[in-house]
Amino acid sequence: MSAVEAVPAATQRPAPVEEEVEPVIWTSGLTKQYGDLTAVDSLDLAVYPGEIFGLLGANGAGKTTTILMLLGLSEPTDGEALVMGLDPAFEPREVKRRVGYLPDAVGFYGNMSGRQNLRYTARLNGLRRQAAETAIDEVLEQVGLTDRADDEVQTYSRGMRQRLGIADALVKGPDLLILDEPTTAIDPLGVVEILDLLRALVHERGLAILLSSHLLTQVQSVCDRIGIFASGRLVGQGTLEELADRFGDGTAVVEVGLDLTDPAEIERAKGILLRIKGVRKVVAPTDGSDAWRVIVQPPDAEAGVRQQVLATAVAENLGLTALRPIVPSLDDIYRTALKRSAVVRSKS
Repeated sequence: MSAVEAVPAATQRPAPVEEEVEPVIWTSGLTKQYGDLTAVDSLDLAVYPGEIFGLLGANGAGKTTTILMLLGLSEPTDGEALVMGLDPAFEPREVKRRVGYLPDAVGFYGNMSGRQNLRYTARLNGLRRQAAETAIDEVLEQVGLTDRADDEVQTYSRGMRQRLGIADALVKGPDLLILDEPTTAIDPLGVVEILDLLRALVHERGLAILLSSHLLTQVQSVCDRIGIFASGRLVGQGTLEELADRFGDGTAVVEVGLDLTDPAEIERAKGILLRIKGVRKVVAPTDGSDAWRVIVQPPDAEAGVRQQVLATAVAENLGLTALRPIVPSLDDIYRTALKRSAVVRSKS
């Protein structure tokens, strides 16, 4: 059986159907070993145009090794990879030409200005002078560095250097950005600016972004899909909702705001909500707020339960003030995924 046949259908290379969108990154069984250490173990991955895909894992989980193989900077021990339809092991220069890369420790010439550093990168990538100047002006505007473009980089803050790094990756007009820990050691305001910038780039340019990080809240806030890395293995991938379904406890939670203070009315409301099909538990607030928690099982009944809560609250005059699903924390999902991965490894 070939490597392509052996992987799950969800990660197989899309068939050459005109309507289907080809992934910008596709791997099958991608593996990297250093002696007895398996840094990346049978990675099956697909990243598509117009999305931000987050590789989430602790330092040493295999994220950077994966990126190096995707860029053709390290050869895989086994498996296959395609980046922009190219095999990085055999066409590394073409891959680098079409992919923008920001390493975790970006380096610039400190005694040169931001603009001069970008000109140097443009020349290395073969851009002609006029085209380079136009591209440089555009990316400086996009990353918000136009006002500081002619200052020496050694005067830049860490966040400004990271934004210049993104501009450096963009100046050659790539279709894919690969960012390795782009917000490490940046202050909270700088992090918000970087994440907002990434969303804007996807929206304005239609870029795909592969983002490697160990910071859960940042991955949750910006990524469309997430892959959880543990000990070189991708133990789960999908949207936050898909990961919650896979690694959750088999329930969903709806927060219901009810403006009730009378104990008798609170008990009446609890009984009414418990009669709704799919509701397994109702937790009234004890902190003086109006936020009730309605536990739903199975999880896919959550949308129907919300509709019934709305209709019932109006019909029964429960003083409804808010109604929203509670998205599980990525922290909870991550810890559960790691625990299950450890159990599977111990049994294998």
